[in-house]
Amino acid sequence: MLTIGRREALPLVQGGMGVGVSAHRLAGAVARQGGVGTISSVDLRRHHADLMRATGRSRDRAAIEQANLVALDREIRAARELAGGRGMIAVNVMRAVSQYAGYVRQSCASGADAIVVGAGLALDLPELTSEWPQVALVPIVSEARAASLITRRWLRRGRAPDAIVVEHPRYAGGHLGAAHVADVADARFDFARVLPEIRAALHELGLDAERIPLIAAGGVNSRARVEQALAAGADAVQVGTAFAVAEEGDAHPNFKRVLAGARPEDIVVFMSVAGLPARAVRTPWLAGYLDKEAVLQRRANKRRGCTLAFDCLAQCGLRDGNPKMGQFCIDHHLAAALRGDVDHGLFFRGSESVPFGGEIRPVRDLFELLLGPQASS
Repeated sequence: MLTIGRREALPLVQGGMGVGVSAHRLAGAVARQGGVGTISSVDLRRHHADLMRATGRSRDRAAIEQANLVALDREIRAARELAGGRGMIAVNVMRAVSQYAGYVRQSCASGADAIVVGAGLALDLPELTSEWPQVALVPIVSEARAASLITRRWLRRGRAPDAIVVEHPRYAGGHLGAAHVADVADARFDFARVLPEIRAALHELGLDAERIPLIAAGGVNSRARVEQALAAGADAVQVGTAFAVAEEGDAHPNFKRVLAGARPEDIVVFMSVAGLPARAVRTPWLAGYLDKEAVLQRRANKRRGCTLAFDCLAQCGLRDGNPKMGQFCIDHHLAAALRGDVDHGLFFRGSESVPFGGEIRPVRDLFELLLGPQASS
């Protein structure tokens, strides 16, 4: 079993996937199987018709942000109800989003068991969660240096990580933990190297490193990959794409078909508007964007405001006119993918094949495949 903070779960974590791809249905189903189900916090109002009627065409940033907090509260409570007291419900919050602090606090107040933070260094997470000491804190890193920096800062605030997700940018989907596109396949990210390095770094900080679970993320699509990760020193694995295409996944069926049907040559890595490399399927919109990316970057200019008015990212290449970053509205295109718009959507995906090919199977089947028959009972 995997122990994170005060709770136990099976050693299978479902990664957070936005916009809206991992909401209450998926996270609740994973937790009900005894695993760690993770809700992606960003722009969850898109799952709630009443909130979209009120804010879908709004230019009022405060109203949009409040709607997203209401949606996050609803999703956490619904996931907990589906879980029926089993497993864990976590919330993934990108450090790069402008509502980072608000999402963290709302998640704690709404009953999340853990807060998982990536896409930046969550140095202030202990301060933000000080009113909820029972909530587990889990950073996402790709290297020992980041794990050491975060842990050293947290120890000054009387906290240590309750677990650490170690994500390999060579395999993971969405935003990746490398500074440049050319770095994603670097050997320094290999689990056999980085997991022992993180253990050593935690030990040097005076911690019992064996009591802080390390969760390997990226490329886990078979029992053999699980066993490889565990042999390299992981205590559990995190899976994203394979869960995204499950029956209980919160995205449109078209979204699942795009991910399940993608061939290796269809999957590309590019620079996101968040200033991080990202991996996705080369759908019609992305193919067109990449064809003119260099031109758009050369023409980048600071804009008067956010395309959608609510400034989802603290730093946005399009809004801020940063030529080193992507030049598109990420929320607009992720939302299109969520509703199954193949022509205009941005479909984040990991690099490896999905376990059941084009079949859309329930969450329990994935548990059985990855952990054995006893995990699906």
